[in-house]
Amino acid sequence: MQPPIVDISGLVDGQPGALERVARALREPAADWGAFHVVGHGIAQTQLARFDSAMRAFFALPREAKRRTRRTRDNARGFYDEELTKNRPDWKEVFDYGAECEPAAQASQHSDGVNQWPEALPGFREALLAHYGACERVGLALLRALCVSLGLPPDILREAFAEHSSFVRLNCYRPSPNPAPPDAPLFPEDAQLGVHHHTDAGGLTLVYQDDVGGLQLWYDDAFRLIEPVDDALLVHMADMLQVWSNDRFCSPLHRALTHGDRTRYSAPFFLNPGYTATCEPLRSLLRAGERAHYRPVSWRHFRDQRSAGDYADYGEEIQIAHFRSSDSSERVTESH
Repeated sequence: MQPPIVDISGLVDGQPGALERVARALREPAADWGAFHVVGHGIAQTQLARFDSAMRAFFALPREAKRRTRRTRDNARGFYDEELTKNRPDWKEVFDYGAECEPAAQASQHSDGVNQWPEALPGFREALLAHYGACERVGLALLRALCVSLGLPPDILREAFAEHSSFVRLNCYRPSPNPAPPDAPLFPEDAQLGVHHHTDAGGLTLVYQDDVGGLQLWYDDAFRLIEPVDDALLVHMADMLQVWSNDRFCSPLHRALTHGDRTRYSAPFFLNPGYTATCEPLRSLLRAGERAHYRPVSWRHFRDQRSAGDYADYGEEIQIAHFRSSDSSERVTESH
């Protein structure tokens, strides 16, 4: 009951045969689990260790020092400790950042912004941007392999990701006075979850995590605790890739547990489309007689609506289920 481990050696470097080999290996787990671990990703362990140290150093700062980089409705990058998921408070602190950009390039009120760097941590910016660049290269290479696994040209989604809106989130889950057990219901009344159940909005998510563990994926009618794998990144599908694939790939429901005596750190890299992208089932996948399961989805609108819910209760959270065609069958819903 664990996602498979896939060796993607040679994929990022474009070595002969690697694209086809990895595409074959990804086809089944992307459709079954919607997730897999990758090794051979080419990110040096020294670089990951530097990134891990920088993340821990930031969260070790006094709260007031962290709050000097606090994110706002006008700038969604920076520190935050009041996030909501499913309109419920999460038990965590976060720090969001992306590629460097000028203030004038800020893309959207709720969902993007300009990086804010703490003054007290020399080398922090460099370590985080190096990690972003490495994950960007791996994520885009995996996207090409997943397209090939669908029998499509590797660059069929190139335009949608030409100016992608990806970002990294540093997560710190501190010890909880009342951690929810692994079999907790979706909304525990008297216990705390690090992050409540959700699917990710974009294309792919690449997760760096420490050895403490706590991530759960919904699989085979239950939440399964995903064991960290040494030297691996966990990769899982996100909503727009489920739409593009017309449900051939699934965007797995997931959540994070807390612990009573340990702090857990993780850092997802969200590979997101560009804000001008419209996401809909790829026409070349629609075989004779097969209908599109989704109506077109504006990524800018979808991302803005999902991001706005981080700050306040705006009612029901936007989901790809809201864009389902009336004559398509259900596959993954928020009823879990």
